[in-house]
Amino acid sequence: MSESRVPYRILIAKPGLDGHDRGALVVARGLRDAGFEVIYTGLRRTPEEIAEAALQEDVEAVGVSILSGAHQPLVERVLDGLRARGLGDLPVFVGGVIPDRDVEALRGMGVAGVYGPGTPTSEIGEALAAHLAGRRERNRR
Repeated sequence: MSESRVPYRILIAKPGLDGHDRGALVVARGLRDAGFEVIYTGLRRTPEEIAEAALQEDVEAVGVSILSGAHQPLVERVLDGLRARGLGDLPVFVGGVIPDRDVEALRGMGVAGVYGPGTPTSEIGEALAAHLAGRRERNRR
C-alpha cells in the first residue's frame, strides 16, 4: 500500500463531565465508513488524558466533542497538553454546540475546524482529508 493510501488516524474525544456521546459516535462511525482509522476515547476524559492518548496512539488529528458549554477552557487545556507532549502542530477539530461568537476564539487558539450539530459527516471527512493530505505533504518535504 502506498503512503497516500495509509488511512488517516484520528482520535475522537469527549472531555469533561458531558455524558452525551451520540454526536461523537456518529462522527466516529462516519469517518470510519469514509476510510479513516478512528480511536474513540470514551466519555469523561480529562484534557490531559486526551493529549496523552494522542501521543500514545500516534494520531494525525484530534477531534473533540463538547456539548457542555465549557469548550473554550477544555480545548485550551487539550492544546496545552498536546504542546507539552511535543504535539503542538497536531490539528484539533471541535464539534458540538458551539455558539457562533466562540468560533473565532477557538480558531484563535489554533483549532483547525469547528463543526456544529447537523454538519454532514461527509463534510467533516472531506475537510479532515484535505487538511491532513496537506499536512502529510508538508511533512514529506
